[in-house]
Amino acid sequence: MTYEPVIGLEIHAELNTKTKMFCYSPNDPDEKRPNVNICPVCMAHPGTLPTINKEAVKKVIMAGLALGGRIPEFSQFDRKNYFYPDLPKGYQISQYEHPLVQGGELEITTHDEKKKIRIRRIHLEEDTGRLTHIIGETEQIGDGRNIQINRETGEVTGIRFREPRSYSLVDFNRAGVPLMELVTEPDFRTGEQVRQFGEALQKIIRAIGASDADMEKGQMRVEVNISLRPEGEEQFGTKVEIKNINSFKYAADAVAYEIARQTDVLERGEKIVQETRGWNEHKGESFSQRVKEEAHDYRYFPEPDLPPLTIAPEWLEELRRNMPELPTAKRDRFVREYDLDADMAEILARDKDMAGYFESATSELAAHDKETPERAGKDLPKILGAFMTGDFLRLLRESSTSLSTVKITPENFAELTLLFAEQKISSTAAKQIMEEMFRTGGDPSDIIERLGLWQMSDTGDLENIAAHIISENPKAAEDYKKGKAASLQFLVGQVMKESRGKANPQIVQQVIKKLLG
Repeated sequence: MTYEPVIGLEIHAELNTKTKMFCYSPNDPDEKRPNVNICPVCMAHPGTLPTINKEAVKKVIMAGLALGGRIPEFSQFDRKNYFYPDLPKGYQISQYEHPLVQGGELEITTHDEKKKIRIRRIHLEEDTGRLTHIIGETEQIGDGRNIQINRETGEVTGIRFREPRSYSLVDFNRAGVPLMELVTEPDFRTGEQVRQFGEALQKIIRAIGASDADMEKGQMRVEVNISLRPEGEEQFGTKVEIKNINSFKYAADAVAYEIARQTDVLERGEKIVQETRGWNEHKGESFSQRVKEEAHDYRYFPEPDLPPLTIAPEWLEELRRNMPELPTAKRDRFVREYDLDADMAEILARDKDMAGYFESATSELAAHDKETPERAGKDLPKILGAFMTGDFLRLLRESSTSLSTVKITPENFAELTLLFAEQKISSTAAKQIMEEMFRTGGDPSDIIERLGLWQMSDTGDLENIAAHIISENPKAAEDYKKGKAASLQFLVGQVMKESRGKANPQIVQQVIKKLLG
């Protein structure tokens, strides 16, 4: 029997705010010390009351507007009741019946086929803490004698047992951090569609400044809901959820594995168990965690310590007016305004910092064109884009350097682009200069002067070198005269080699043609 996968996603993103969702504790994802960004409110001490973080509400609404969702005037927070060690309150403040955003869609393209993925809801909640599980430690605190605690680091020292023990540690720094949850309709059929959607959503969230969405840091997490049904049937099969996947590639892999696993179970005549599973990226397989909860298991009810949330129409309109340019719109504008090809524009537009850097450099090039209109070159943005999406992007990835700390300024990048466009340096030299600029932050002209990388364009000098090469390679010269174009390229290559890559290849070609008649 052939089965059709039915897949929906739940995607969580930690929001960029100075403080947590319901208190004034810092929201700092880079804090390494455990349990320092906490307070009586987020630790649920008796008598404390939550207050709503307006900035977090704003960012969720902006995400909703970017996805074409409806922003209802009335919204409400609820208590989601469950018990887990990383949940200090014993419940989570979330949203259920009245989320901040309802509906919306996001179009993706897989294998040249466009597909609209419907958004069911986007709601706002607080994140949990982090658990660290220690398995089989061989050195543990002993019988209580001679135990010391370092007040600065919290490190405990003292007498130790030798027998192994397992235990868990909890860090509440993340508990209470604003968390956006987006729930899709079950519109996906393949892992590739899941990957495309996740990456597109990540670009949008970053573009509007809602979240850094760094999956390696846990700032964005994916949960996949997947079931199989006989092809042609409408009724859904039994749903399995795979939780806390930290990569869209892994999400696609998890979908492929789960389709194969569930197909095997059904073909053996067995039933799929509704459960929550985890994903082991090292083994490339899912594993059972617990029986899946239903909504009624959480016993949702309106949060008694928070009033209903009313979104003022004038504030909503202000947010709508001030929405930043989204990645797809930016990509289309780059193609239209700078005459870039679609792939190059896509790479430059997908990250707001990269796009901003590109436009800063292009503005420098535009200023040059105004000063010297007779030398204006409309291909300059294309050359710049090729440099940025090629060697520059490679250097960023190899060094794990962010654009905020890169040493090459947009002004110097524009100058490098101009020097190459004016044929004052070769492509080989440009690569060498860029690498030196990336390392030192130096000015391109200074580097060229110091390393002797100016391109040779003097006809007289090049004629002398070309004449020497022709005399050393008489057969190639004769072959060219007989009409073999490849021989010309050979001679040009020899001149380039003789000049150590400094010769202007276009002028070299002209010189050789002249010398050979």
